[in-house]
Amino acid sequence: MVNTLKAFKIRNDEVKELNLLLCGQIGAGKSSIINTINSILEGQISVGYQGNLESSVSQTLKFHKRQVGNAKDGFLPLVLNDTMGLEIDQSKGVHTDDIITALKGHTKNGYTFDPKTPIDENSPHYRENPSLSDRMHCLVYVIPADKISIMEDKVFKKMKKVRDAAYRMDLPHVILMTKVDETCTLTNKNLRHVYNSKKIKDKMLECQSALGVKMNCIFPVKNYHEECDINENVNCLMLHAFTRIVRWADDYVDKYSNN
Repeated sequence: MVNTLKAFKIRNDEVKELNLLLCGQIGAGKSSIINTINSILEGQISVGYQGNLESSVSQTLKFHKRQVGNAKDGFLPLVLNDTMGLEIDQSKGVHTDDIITALKGHTKNGYTFDPKTPIDENSPHYRENPSLSDRMHCLVYVIPADKISIMEDKVFKKMKKVRDAAYRMDLPHVILMTKVDETCTLTNKNLRHVYNSKKIKDKMLECQSALGVKMNCIFPVKNYHEECDINENVNCLMLHAFTRIVRWADDYVDKYSNN
């Protein structure tokens, strides 16, 4: 799967990078996903994006394009776009309109999120006429398995607003369900049991019920967070998800290449 990713080429020559947008509650593991994917590709633990683990507020304050790969081994034609975390309070966390605007390709890299006032056409970081290359090509919700049962309805309401916008754009959207090792004793002991775990299956069903995402688009994963060495079981779960996300994003670009 690593070789497949490293050899990947976008079918549409006009689009140089596939844009994948990460969206989720504070502490869900969005930035850790970026570190995990780069760790897998580099073959060693990457800590490129670090935050304050004890913080109860979002560590991502700007709209960041995170390239996949590195300067030494080469970058893949894939970009993970990190966003500020969603919060219960309407005046805190990323504004849903900012996520929707980013999906449509209007938001330039480096835009600073304002929880109370979303970006508008007067902002220097607003792109007036986005091309297919500027748009997001897949929406990736990041939901922690150990918290989904206690997540507030207000957070899901925000996610559903983003989901509805993605539906209207015919945009593929998936769920990376993180922290599966902290949710199930069986999975904690051995990640290979993740798809045999009734508890993990129940959490996937909760995700499906909350956001209406198909079960084959919900992927249980674990991020690197305390490990010092690469683990093949962690890698396989993430690669299983990521290779499919990339394929679906490429399908989207190919479908709308003439629009």
